[in-house]
Order: sequence, then structure tokens, then C-alpha cells
Amino acid sequence: MQPAAAQRLSADTPSKTAAGHTFIAPAGWSLRENGNAVILEAPEGGSWIALVDTQAKDAEAALAEAWAAYRPDAKWPLRSTTPTQNKNGWQDQRTYTYQTSPNELRSVTARTMRHGDQWTVRIYDVANAVAGKREAELALLLDQFLPKGYVRETFAGRKAHKLDAARVAELEAFITRAQQTLSVPGISIGVVQDGEVVFAGGFGVRELGKPARVDADTTYLIASNTKSLTTLMLGKLVDEGKLSWETPVTTLLPEFKLGDPDATSKVQVKHLLCACTGLPRHDLEWLLGPAGATPALALTILSRMQPTSKFGEMYQYSNPIAAAAGLVGGHVAFPKLELGAAYDQVMATRVFGPLGMTRTTLDFKVAMRDNYARPYAFDVDGKIARVAMALNDPIRAVRPAGGAWSTVRDLLKYVQMELAKGALPGGKRYVSEAVLAARQAPQVKTGKDSWYGMGLDVDTSSGTPMVFHGGRMRGYRSNMVWLPEHGVGAVILTNADSGNVLMDAFPRKLLEVLFDGRPEADDAVVVSAKASQEWIAASRKLLTIPPDQGEVEKLASRYRSDVLGEIRVTKTGDGATFDFGTWKAPIASRKNPDGTITFIAMAPSWSPEFVASAQAGRRTLKIRDAQHEYVFTESD
Repeated sequence: MQPAAAQRLSADTPSKTAAGHTFIAPAGWSLRENGNAVILEAPEGGSWIALVDTQAKDAEAALAEAWAAYRPDAKWPLRSTTPTQNKNGWQDQRTYTYQTSPNELRSVTARTMRHGDQWTVRIYDVANAVAGKREAELALLLDQFLPKGYVRETFAGRKAHKLDAARVAELEAFITRAQQTLSVPGISIGVVQDGEVVFAGGFGVRELGKPARVDADTTYLIASNTKSLTTLMLGKLVDEGKLSWETPVTTLLPEFKLGDPDATSKVQVKHLLCACTGLPRHDLEWLLGPAGATPALALTILSRMQPTSKFGEMYQYSNPIAAAAGLVGGHVAFPKLELGAAYDQVMATRVFGPLGMTRTTLDFKVAMRDNYARPYAFDVDGKIARVAMALNDPIRAVRPAGGAWSTVRDLLKYVQMELAKGALPGGKRYVSEAVLAARQAPQVKTGKDSWYGMGLDVDTSSGTPMVFHGGRMRGYRSNMVWLPEHGVGAVILTNADSGNVLMDAFPRKLLEVLFDGRPEADDAVVVSAKASQEWIAASRKLLTIPPDQGEVEKLASRYRSDVLGEIRVTKTGDGATFDFGTWKAPIASRKNPDGTITFIAMAPSWSPEFVASAQAGRRTLKIRDAQHEYVFTESD
């Protein structure tokens, strides 16, 4: 029997597998059926998702059957197998990650899952550039893959419980368990309901090996939560009549420009933090930026950036243009100040001061003066280790996108204002309801029931809207959420990368406590901890530490990129170090399936990878993000 011809879809299309499991195929993708397999191909071609129903007796047999149906000639070696949380009606889920070579520019995984007595396998064989560009479409496809007949839990029309002492104790117990399971040194949380703080406190310590505890006044780097505060500042300027959401950005900051003149002319204030301009991530250019870089770097990066999708077509999260939002607001309010100083001043006068956020700051030295949480992450051996603050310093240059430090107590004041629709305690109007509504209005879809506004995510998949934004920097994970229909909000701040799962699990636990929801949050934490350690162990087996001496001897002593700067290589008796100027780290080596060599700078929280090669007779090191490649060439 010949496979059915592929069908190009003109709209998001509800679809089914051979066994009747449901999913949504994104617009522009092609779909074809091949026996018990449904195969979807991205619009660019060369990237596929395969959904394969099997009659296998177990996961391993199902996996083999799925590969035979999708691509029997696949030869990628298995890198790791890790557990995956049981969710959305699927049981016994496990993820298989395959070792691709860096020059293949793609990721390949498979997930086995069971519903009843039938196994289904989802194969992900996607180019990195497609994954980076089509994040929301992939989320739509993967998150909406549900077993036949499964009905998702909904809290629509239900009244939230009062968060009495017993229910607050449930939240506290959850955080206590999670902190231990995830090896997070310190976690601070806060919860508000009906205008009152029902809990604000901490669990664990600011610094391992020392007794000082974290609390509601401990400062953490809140990373991308800063974006929500930045758009609030812009909203204040809208209320003041200094700009509108539709004002062209070039009329406010003439030096603003993108690498594409047409896109530059289209950008209005509301687009700076909408993730809808078609600009991709460009983080390496500030993460490896020069020491002491000022916010002018953000504008320099933007001037090189080219859209990879049409304006308004799809969700693409980008920090440099988000940083420009703050620089525009600062310049409008304080045109005589340097861009960074102007942003700092407008945030102090329009946001931090009026809301009483007395410990919130954009100044690293002030934030780290006393009660602050030190950052941690697992090292290559799976042991918790201190993260060098130098890895977080680059965010200062793009700080409107992620450079604020804050506390649970301060952020609860912000959340309370959002829940009060712009009113301060006592009823005084701080900002108009229209401004707050505009920030939450859909700018671009992120899933079937979710969207991104202006520096805010909104998700209605639980049946009640949840507004939120999370933050990730080296050794810090955080989230702030609120349920407008129920007058409930929460903040969680953690000082370890392993707190990542809590960005979703804590809001989920809050829903469970408020609405007697299905117990999922605890399982998410346990599975995440186990999967993390299994992934680290599998990755460690591929590394040579100290690095292969023969390969180290082939390295030049200095490399340079016109965009990213310089790497100095220091060779020692049994290894080598990469020095990036602002920080340095010992390296490991890894031989890839295609024979190429990757060098890894081993810093807890961030271990960037460089592929050794040659170009025009000169040695090179290549580093890539999803949609870009940067080449460091040996220099004299």
C-alpha cells in the first residue's frame, strides 16, 4: 500500500492518529499518513514530527516499531533515556535523546507513552533553526497531543477556596519537599488573596555552608520578570501622554534600527515587547559581549538583526529588542541622560518608588550588599556548585529585558496592583485599567489557549486565565503569576537552575490547592530531578576530562570573532582553559559521531560548546545558537 500524499494545511487543523489520538496540526505544515504513522513536515522542509501508534508489548518494542515506520535507516546513537512526567492522560512516558553531530544542526528525540494497553511513540526530528523559529507551532502540536477520549481538567466556573492555614501549609510542605528533591539552596515564595498577603517567607539558605536563611526580603536576580516591569513603565508614560502604544519607535529614539529597514519602519512601541516582530534570539552577542558593555550594545546588536519570520506572523522571543523597550522609555522621560542611566531613573520614578518596591534595584552592587541569594547549578558531575556572578554580569547591558533584582515582598506589591486593576492599597489610582488591559491583550499566539502580550504571558488552558512571566539567568529561576478572576497571585524566587521546574510546578500546585485539582505538581518535581541527574550522567560519559591532549595541542593560543570578541586558550599540563575576558573555565572535549571535536567550557550553569574546524587555512572555533553561527578564527 502506497503512503498517502502529503497535504499542506492552510489553517491549524484538528487531526487524529490511526488509533484516534488527537492533535492539532499547525498551519503551513504538511501532513501525510503511512500506515500506523502520521508524519508532519515543517514548511521549510527537512524537519519532521512522527506520531506512531503501535501494537508493541512494551516501550522498547514500541520504539523499534516506530523507527521502522518513520525512518528505518536512522543510525543516530542513543545519548540518554530519561523519565517524563505522566500528564494529559499519558502514562509511563520516557524520552530518548539521540546523539547528533553539531554540524547536522538538528535535534532528534523520541518519546514513548502508553494509554490503556496501547503504546504510542512521538519522534522529533527537527532542524535547530526550525525549532527556534517555530517554537509556538511545535508547542501547539506537542502540547495538544491527547489520548483518544481524554478530557482535560478545567476549573472554569469554579470558585477558588479560601487559602486558610491548612491550605497554606500544603503549599509550604510542597516547597519544602521540592527544595530537598531538587537540591535548591534557597527558595522564597509569597501568596496574596483578595488584597491580603497570606504567606511571604523563605525556605533554605542564601549561601551553602552558611546559616543565613532566605526570607521574603532576600534579593534574587529576577531575569525576564523585568520585562513585565519595563512594560508597566511604558504604560505609565502612555498615561502621562508622553507616548502611545502605536508611536513609531524611530520618532522616539532616532538611533533605533534593525538590520532590515522595512522592519525598522514598522516597529511601534507595543512591538518592542510583543515577541512578534520576527526577530529571533540573539543572546550570544550580549552573553559573550565585552566587559563593561553599556546598554548601547543592545542597539548595536539590533542594527545587525534580521527577521526570520514575517512581522506579526509567529512568536519569537528576543532579548535585544525587549531591552530597547526600556531604553526608549528612559530616553523619552530623561532625554539628557545616558540610555542606561535614563532607564534606571525612569524605573525608579515610575515603578519601584510608587509601588513601594524598596529593595528592588538594577544595581548589582546594591542588590548584593547584604541579604541576597547566591546562585547555584549542577556541575558536569551532577554536584551542586556555586555559579560565578561574572556569568550574569552581561545582562546589565540589556537590563530592561532581564537585569532587575527583587524580593518576594516587593514583587507581591506589584502583583497586588495588577490584581487591583491599577489601584494601590487604600484605593489611590496608580495606572489606568486601559494600560493594564493593553499589556495583557494578545499580540501573538503561543499555543491553542495561550498568547504573549507586552511582556506578559496569558494562559487560559485551565479554564481560568493565568497571567504570568518567568525569569531565567545563571543560577536563578523565578516566576510571578496571578489569577484575575479569583484575586489570587503568587511569586516564587529560587537560587539554582534546578528550580526551573518550579516555575510551572508551583503555579500548578497553587491551582491544585485552590480548586482541588488533580495532583500533578509533586510528580513533576520528582520526575524532573530524576531526569536531570540521568541526563547529566549520560552527558558526562561523552566527555573527556581532562580533554584529549592530542586535540588540545591542535588549538591556537588565541581566537577572535568580529562580533563576539576574543578567546584566549591557556594550555596546562593535562588540560586547557578558555578565557573569554570577563570569565574563564576549564575545558572538556567530546568526539562527535561524524568525527569532529567539540570543546566545552565547563562552568556551572552555562557550558558553551565550540566545534573545532578550519577555514581558509586557519584554525577556527564555531559556536551556534538555534538560528546563527559565529566563527572565532585564530589570530596572531
